[in-house]
Amino acid sequence: MFIGAHVSIFNGVFNAPANAAKIGCDAFQMFTRSPQGGPAPELTESVVKKFKAELKKHKIHEFYIHTPYYINLASSRNRIRYGSINVIRDDMERGSKLGAKYLMTHLGSATDLGPKKALEKVKEGVKKILDGYKGTTQFLIEMSAGAGNIIGDTFEEIAAIIEAINNGQRATSDKPTIGVCFDTCHAFVSGYDLRDAESVNKTLNQFDKIIGLEKLKLIHANDAKSDLGSHIDRHEHIGYGKIGREGFYALIRHPKLHAVNLIIETPKDSKNIDDIKILKRLRDENKASR
Repeated sequence: MFIGAHVSIFNGVFNAPANAAKIGCDAFQMFTRSPQGGPAPELTESVVKKFKAELKKHKIHEFYIHTPYYINLASSRNRIRYGSINVIRDDMERGSKLGAKYLMTHLGSATDLGPKKALEKVKEGVKKILDGYKGTTQFLIEMSAGAGNIIGDTFEEIAAIIEAINNGQRATSDKPTIGVCFDTCHAFVSGYDLRDAESVNKTLNQFDKIIGLEKLKLIHANDAKSDLGSHIDRHEHIGYGKIGREGFYALIRHPKLHAVNLIIETPKDSKNIDDIKILKRLRDENKASR
């Protein structure tokens, strides 16, 4: 189990590995472009070579890409929907060039279509993203917090999208076409309890029954400032929120999650390093007890 954080690519993606190493990351997550919009910086041969050299220098095991904030596969406006499809596919190709293991994305909001039509648009969009894709970076749906009409805040919605991509069949391959990034804060405020071992087991059993734990590829480890089922997406430092340290220890101890890596997206302040240290300590305690 590797533990890391989302890090900056300021002044070039090749700076991300050093930024990750400074705060004690085994792995990291990054954007490859501005999350607010604009053209993506070119990944020239020299940029890619320098990035990979920095990975090796700082002994970073894996890294992942997060898509920009403006993605909306559920929009009724073709410019937004097709623009989102193109950006995600481009980021997957960029990830393959750099060597990213996963790309995760939010799906968008159903505000102007209604939930049923929006879900169908999302299914169509994901199919277009993956159509003809031959790269090595795997597509992950990030579970959302469900504020407003956001798509992807329930296990049932995520399963419906995955099943649509797999033509209605639950894939059993160890390399499925599509996977899931499980965000602890988002899941908690969407109503999935994670505060202790019993609730973690219940939630993961539900995930396994509806989606399949083989699809859970990455965890965003974020405590939650808001209450269970509140649908308010506000991340907190590990152990300082409504989930609490016991919940994260239960996740780390779960026998089916030992190979799933954790990435923090907690508030950007001096406690980021403490979050990584806490999770590493819980991981090491679990290793020692096995």
